[in-house]
Amino acid sequence: MRKFFKRHLPSADTVKQNRWLRPFGVWLSHPNLWHLHRRSVAGGVAIGLFCGLIPGPLQMIGAAVLAVMFRVNLPVALLTTLYTNPFTIVPLYAVAYELGAWVSGAHSGAPVEHLAFPEMHWHSWPGELWAWLQILGKPLLIGLPLLAIGLAIIGYFAVRVMWRVAVVLRWRARRKRRA
Repeated sequence: MRKFFKRHLPSADTVKQNRWLRPFGVWLSHPNLWHLHRRSVAGGVAIGLFCGLIPGPLQMIGAAVLAVMFRVNLPVALLTTLYTNPFTIVPLYAVAYELGAWVSGAHSGAPVEHLAFPEMHWHSWPGELWAWLQILGKPLLIGLPLLAIGLAIIGYFAVRVMWRVAVVLRWRARRKRRA
């Protein structure tokens, strides 16, 4: 898996030479942003899972800022945000709503059919989206951060455990070859 990512991810030099990213070269020069080791990748996955639930187009910007701030793998953080897409966002927000309603102990009285994403038109989508979010209210505002934190913690430890298992399996295979 590591070889796959090394082959397909851009190098630090490629990113630094990009004319759009050149002004950010100072911040993008830390080696942990580009190395594939267990702490950096696990942190990148955690940040990507956390920022994936940010509404709108700010997911990747948030993931990039947090990855640079915490010095974890930047490409992994950006790629991990892609788990939210038009097919998964509504179920994830429904889970966040239910989690928020359970934690707060309050139901907004919104019937289940209001959880479905509204039909939006190009000229009025911000207003329709805002009205939909207001219907969902407090449970969604509580549930989204809780779900994001939960997914980040689970993702971080899952990567750490899978990385450890892969290393142990490689050690055992090497020991068998030598014996």
